Amino acid sequence: MKKFFRMFKIRREEMAASVCALCVLIALHAMMISKTFNTFLHTGGAHWNIFIKNFVVSGFDPITYSMVTYWEANYNVYRHPFLSFMVWPLSLLDGWLMDMTGLNLVQFIVAVPLLFFAFYSFIFIFRIFRDIIKIRRFEATVLSAMLFSFAYVMIAAVVPDHFCVSMFLLVFALYISGLKIQNGTRLSIWQTVLLFFVTAGVTLSNGVKIFIYALFTNGKKFFRIKYLLLAVLLPSALIWFFARWEYRTFVLPKEKARHEARLKKSAETRQKLFNAFADTTSLKDSAEIKKAFAKEMNKRVKAKYVKDHQKAWNKHTGKPMGKGEFIKWTDISTSRSETAVENLFGESIQLHDQHLLQDTLRSRPVIVPYSWIINYVVEAVIVLLFIGGIWCGRRSRFLWMALGGFAFDMFLHMGLGFGINEVYIMGAHWLFVMPMAMAFVVKQAENGRFRTWLRVLLVVLTLWLWAYNVTLLAGYLLG
Repeated sequence: MKKFFRMFKIRREEMAASVCALCVLIALHAMMISKTFNTFLHTGGAHWNIFIKNFVVSGFDPITYSMVTYWEANYNVYRHPFLSFMVWPLSLLDGWLMDMTGLNLVQFIVAVPLLFFAFYSFIFIFRIFRDIIKIRRFEATVLSAMLFSFAYVMIAAVVPDHFCVSMFLLVFALYISGLKIQNGTRLSIWQTVLLFFVTAGVTLSNGVKIFIYALFTNGKKFFRIKYLLLAVLLPSALIWFFARWEYRTFVLPKEKARHEARLKKSAETRQKLFNAFADTTSLKDSAEIKKAFAKEMNKRVKAKYVKDHQKAWNKHTGKPMGKGEFIKWTDISTSRSETAVENLFGESIQLHDQHLLQDTLRSRPVIVPYSWIINYVVEAVIVLLFIGGIWCGRRSRFLWMALGGFAFDMFLHMGLGFGINEVYIMGAHWLFVMPMAMAFVVKQAENGRFRTWLRVLLVVLTLWLWAYNVTLLAGYLLG
């Protein structure tokens, strides 16, 4: 246990960079809190309506603010099985402070763990560069800063959602796995189970990456019967059964109550409309009145259907592969090529100045082009460095392990189309792989002119991304 906690001690060589990172993160949190401070500070009983109406930062939801203010299992229990219970202590603290002060300090309560996870994501990505890939401190600092200059890493670090937590867990798991590969040791059963439960408990799909990391770390021994049963199959079954129990216990009763309330309200509304129709129609026969009313209601239903399909929350959702419980989240109609350019490697890294941080389910189109050619140039250079890094690190088991997790995300988003209409908000799950790959270009570069120009290029890219994204983000939050 002492060895585990020692991993969180800041090293001397990390001190200067970590202090700068902490100051920047605090400043970003201050801007995020200031945008809705006066509104959320006095949040009363109708907290969800207040949060959802006033918090608009891309596709991120203020569910955490709502749950800390008044706890209930509001996260999707299949995608985030343990997350509701992880924020429960924060809800107790918020309730205690609210009773004492009469104010809702939820923004500050949520900011503290987010600050911790973002800060240590920076620390462990730096250590991956230094301890595992083994590049010099200057390049490690620049590439660590570059990761946090990416738009949706910067934003994920300060919004009240789970993405920053997921990023920390995945980077930490990569660091642990990388050390194991380097030392020629393996992930034990209990280490794999622990990493899986914590990571999958926050976001179920990311739990698959723990098994990918374990496969690359343990090699053929991953397929031993004992390991497969106790480290893979058993925890997978347990977390699935827990999610089903959570759904039946916390979610299903509320869904049934809402369904019954809607049916009751619909029946009452229909009866009122029928009474009004019967009072104004010239028809006298009751059967004819009912027939005419049914015809009128069918017209209204069709009109509402057409109107609803013109709204953003419907219009910007692609065609799914089917209507099943999980397959309904897929998308086979959204353009992959445009998404890759404008969203996957576009908005994830550089914000669009048009429709800035708008929600696709409210007003933002799915595809938004950049206003300036320089954004496409920067995007192309970053992607080329990423591809070059893959080539330079093609013999690294660690890099292929990281790319395995990246490939899984691409299969989910670009293959199945899960969340493809706002793929950029998931960027914190995979963007850290890009500077990891770039580090192999740096490592392979020999001393001399090429290394110097590569350093200059990385510094210029990082400064550009920080200046560009912070300017737009600050203008949005403080404007």
